[in-house]
Amino acid sequence: MRGHSVATEIYRDAWGIPHLRAGSAAELARAQGLVTASDRAWQLEIERHRAQGTSASFLGGSALAWDRFARRARLDDTAGRCFADLERRDPETARWVRAYVDGVNEGLAESPAPEFARTGLTPGRWEPWTPLAVWLATHILFAGFPAKLWREQVAAHLGADAVGLFAADGPGTSGSNGWLVSGERTVTGQAVIAGDPHRWIEDPGVYQQIHLSCPEFDVVGLAVPGVPGIAHFGHTGTVAWAITNAMSDYQDLYRERLRRTGAGVEALDPDGVWRRAARHTETVEVAGEDPVEVEVIETGRGPVIIGGPEGLDGDPADPSDPSGVPVAISLRYPPRVTGDLGFAALLPLLRARRVADVDGAFDRWAEPVNVVQAADTEGGVLHRVAGRVPLRAGTNSLRVVPAWEPGHEWRGWHETPRAGLTDGVAVMANQRGPAAPLGVEFAPPHRADRITALLAGRERWSAAGMPAIHTDTHLASASALLDRLDALDGLTPEAAALRDRLLGWDRRMDAGSADAALYAAVRGAVVRRLAAHPALAALTTPPVYPEVFRPWLALLPRVGFALEHLLRAGELFGIDRPAAVRAAIEEVALRPPAGVWGDTHRLTPWRALEPEQPYDEPALSGDHDCVLCTSGVPGLTDRAARGPAARYVWDLARREDSRWVVPLGASGVPGSPHHRDQLPLWLAGDLVPVVTDWTRLKKERDV
Repeated sequence: MRGHSVATEIYRDAWGIPHLRAGSAAELARAQGLVTASDRAWQLEIERHRAQGTSASFLGGSALAWDRFARRARLDDTAGRCFADLERRDPETARWVRAYVDGVNEGLAESPAPEFARTGLTPGRWEPWTPLAVWLATHILFAGFPAKLWREQVAAHLGADAVGLFAADGPGTSGSNGWLVSGERTVTGQAVIAGDPHRWIEDPGVYQQIHLSCPEFDVVGLAVPGVPGIAHFGHTGTVAWAITNAMSDYQDLYRERLRRTGAGVEALDPDGVWRRAARHTETVEVAGEDPVEVEVIETGRGPVIIGGPEGLDGDPADPSDPSGVPVAISLRYPPRVTGDLGFAALLPLLRARRVADVDGAFDRWAEPVNVVQAADTEGGVLHRVAGRVPLRAGTNSLRVVPAWEPGHEWRGWHETPRAGLTDGVAVMANQRGPAAPLGVEFAPPHRADRITALLAGRERWSAAGMPAIHTDTHLASASALLDRLDALDGLTPEAAALRDRLLGWDRRMDAGSADAALYAAVRGAVVRRLAAHPALAALTTPPVYPEVFRPWLALLPRVGFALEHLLRAGELFGIDRPAAVRAAIEEVALRPPAGVWGDTHRLTPWRALEPEQPYDEPALSGDHDCVLCTSGVPGLTDRAARGPAARYVWDLARREDSRWVVPLGASGVPGSPHHRDQLPLWLAGDLVPVVTDWTRLKKERDV
């Protein structure tokens, strides 16, 4: 038992990070649930209600769009099905999940979270499948299936050839950085794994630093609050692993033909037969407003998430469908089809001792589809894709496909690709890497290329050197606009001086850089001018799809994130791009920003409930194509709600030399000394030591 007492104990380090040890995996899961509820009670209840589609009951009408989607997509019902399947196939893991839920319920019963009093919300009871529902709700939009709605619009109004101009690799904001340096390239002779997941920066944070120890395993890592174990980033002492988003396409949208009958609703299937669709209604309670009825329909493809037999509310026909058939679109996603969310991977990951163990665990992974990097103390390394991607027609990945036509069914699952290392290094930053056969749109190569170049600049690396890569602010994608500026002549003296200054800029998006602020101002002006051009006017008013999909359908952000492609394309629908760039730099030259990039590029975390005393929004370095990926929306706002949701460095030579940090702190309780104490370190690029020596920890209590 490695000297551990049988009692379940909770310790804390200097940063309030919980360290738990117990006599069994199940007892440890209960303790993890309890301490998570103690530190993150409000966050846990937000996630439970979002998964159930009940968040509007206390957050009001602003949460209604999500609740409608959660109900129609059958998120909680799917989680229940997956847990029932887990109980049949893997009863040990099911009991472990139940133990975690027992701990959550114990912790919620004694939670002092002030948000409950502010909203009048009483913590509810978690069901055994609630962790699966939280996982599903967190990741259901992760693969970006609403992008298929955008492609429909572009193809309908500008032609199919125009779709690629707005692709995510032109550029986009999704993703994470991750790199593996093998022992042949380190000062210790043992591997180092480092990176940072890019997600919405939330308060409380989306990752929880935690240490879990029992006779079977001893693991430090980043947990997802509401989910037992350590799924994405972990270090067991002898093996460590990390993931990045593979940018794979594994969810499909089907245009359905539905009709009402006396018995309910029928859908037209590919064999030409009308078949009964499952149908019922649910009531969504909305704080301060009347309840809302939601019709839930499910066809043989999946739940109908847009429209119905009568089409969209207030718009009975989709503008992109010349047949005038009322719009109904269903979503097909793997857990709804298979009844498996991949939770069978979680315990094997905790028990892993070598790369082969991590590899075997990720064979059981379902979603989201990730690129995995792992290394162990015996020199083993792993670089592979993990997750479930269906085999089907290529058009399924590109567009919304007709449910009534044959050829769009799923025909099994892709074998997940594997890759090796190059010069002792593997780099993933959501670019077209090993997962290329499984996706459509990927992040541009700038982050991956920059990390590769930085790693090549030193023969031997240590864990201590990795933060310099985390915080690199070079913006390679600026070249497209700078090249356009370089080609201009006949500018006013003020604009010419600005152009020359930008051409001499070091292309670093540092918070204290006035040149970065000038570049961002010119970029924003170009984006707004292109988006306002009459050639793109048809894309300014998207179909009246549900509100939850609008971020994927807004023209200005699409132009902002695709600016590199749009400026470099051979022809752009007759748009005079030199004129747009000229007008933009003249505009900024007349009214240049007075300060530096950090004056407008500020951290704006997402919160379900705004704090009673607003926090300062700190200045940020970086930009969406920098390794330090902090994303605003070019042309709309420089404020950033996306960025590194954690940073980690896993040292295989000595786990105690590993480092990590989160944007705010370990505690989700406002006013706690550990609510925001890591923020200054996160902003500076510094990391917190990983502590595993129990004598250096402060015991909080036995449970």
